[in-house]
Amino acid sequence: MTSEIVISVNNLVKKFGSFTANENLNFEVFKGEIFGFLGANGAGKTTTIRILSGLSVPTSGDAIVAGFSASRQPEKIKKVIGYMCQKFSLYEDLTVRENITLYGGIYGMSRQMIRERTRELFEKLSFEAWGDKLISSLPLGLRQKLAFSIAVLHEPSIVFLDEPTGGVDPITRRQFWEMIYETASRGITVFVTTHYMDEAEYCDRISIMSEGRIVALDSPQNIKKQYHASSVEEVFVKIARPQI
Repeated sequence: MTSEIVISVNNLVKKFGSFTANENLNFEVFKGEIFGFLGANGAGKTTTIRILSGLSVPTSGDAIVAGFSASRQPEKIKKVIGYMCQKFSLYEDLTVRENITLYGGIYGMSRQMIRERTRELFEKLSFEAWGDKLISSLPLGLRQKLAFSIAVLHEPSIVFLDEPTGGVDPITRRQFWEMIYETASRGITVFVTTHYMDEAEYCDRISIMSEGRIVALDSPQNIKKQYHASSVEEVFVKIARPQI
C-alpha cells in the first residue's frame, strides 16, 4: 500500500425520492489498500459501490475514481476497474473458457493477451480440467475464485467486491482472502463489502456505515481501541444497537 490516492469521495449524496441512501460521504482509499466497507443491510454500502464503479451517478457531491469523476465520467471509470458482485457475474450457460474470453473482450484485451491470461489463470487455479465445463457445473467455491480472477483479468486499478464470500465455507473464504492479498501486493486496490466481521480484521482499513453515513473509519486495531472492543464484530454491534 502507498500514499497514492485512487478513490477520493467528497460530500457524496445519493437520494431516491425522499430517501437518502448516502449522506455527505467523505473518505479516501489508497493504491494497493484492502479497504473494508461495512454496514448493516440498508446502510448504503451497495449504493456507494454502484456510484464508485460507474453504475450510478451521485445526486450531489462527487467521487474521483482512478482519476475519473463518478458524476461526469462514469463510463471511463468502468474501463479501469474490476467488479464482482454477490451473484458472481458469470454466465452460467457458457463454459469457463468462454466466460474468460467474453470478459477479456469486454475489457478490450487482445486475443493474444486473453490466451496468455487464460493459460496463466488455469495454471494458477489448477483449472485445466474445468476449462470446457459450464459455469453452472462448477462448485460454488471454484466459481467464486474464477469470478474474482476474471474481475482482475485486465489488471485494473481498483477491484470492487460486493459481499464476494457469501455462502461458502470458512476454508474457501480463507483461500479467497489469500487471493485478495496477492492482488493487493501487485498494487491493485481492493474495495470490499462483507457481512463477515472476521474478514474485516484482514483489511488495512475499514469503514462502518450506519443509516447512510460513515460513523467509523480507521484500521481495525484503532477502531477496536476507540470503541473499547475486542473484535470488529463487537464494534459493529455497538454501532448497530441503537437501530435495533
